[in-house]
Amino acid sequence: MDTIYVAFGRRFSMGLYSDLQNKRVVVTGGASGIGYATAARFLDEGSRVVILDIHSEGLDAAETALPGLEGVVQTDVGSPEEVQRAFAEVDRLMGGIDVLISNAGVSYRCPFLDIPPEQWSRVMDINLGGMFHCSREAMSRMDAQGSGVILMTASTNGTEGHPYYTDYNASKAGVILLTQTMALEFAPRVRVNAICPGYVLTPMQKAEYTPEMLEATNRKIPMQRHAQPDEIAALFAFLASEQASYITGSVIPIDGGETAGLQ
Repeated sequence: MDTIYVAFGRRFSMGLYSDLQNKRVVVTGGASGIGYATAARFLDEGSRVVILDIHSEGLDAAETALPGLEGVVQTDVGSPEEVQRAFAEVDRLMGGIDVLISNAGVSYRCPFLDIPPEQWSRVMDINLGGMFHCSREAMSRMDAQGSGVILMTASTNGTEGHPYYTDYNASKAGVILLTQTMALEFAPRVRVNAICPGYVLTPMQKAEYTPEMLEATNRKIPMQRHAQPDEIAALFAFLASEQASYITGSVIPIDGGETAGLQ
């Protein structure tokens, strides 16, 4: 029976995509925000899910709150050695991978001239390097089995300039071209897509913005609000399903109309 859940005052039916049942799914950055919501959504679809995240406390909380998880693995996605170790553990837990949700990322609000070199390197290592390392491990397995889906969390920040986020913007622009290049190289065996969330009400967003800043931002968005993480997770589930079987190399905004008027 489908699960019914409520998000932002609306009712959603879960278990929409029967082909996702028993799919082996890895979600990076899965202990909070978009990643956590996505892990929960795939569990509701009947998938087998492993979460990768750097935060041990968040992993412990997720493991308690989502008892259906196959496992959690503490991983710094910016380290190729740790990613390699994590995917070896994924192999042990699930015997491989069918869907990668490459989502882990960091963001700092900082004027361009105040960005220290170590911050630039760390943002690039996680937001772009982490996508490369995780995709490389996943793709080597998917290419060998002749099937799979890789989905990246990019951002509308990767398609337009935003002040005070130079390193984040640059990293997300890189994720978009990484996505498109991989899609061309591995079609038709493996589909690769990126989604570009706009403003999402995650713990990271709440940490960077005051309530007044959040309200001012909402007024600029045609939908007059931030997205909920569950809404981003719903797009990931669709793109992983067979209903999206002809979609690859796409970069899909989910931003409440924020970028609709930009050329």
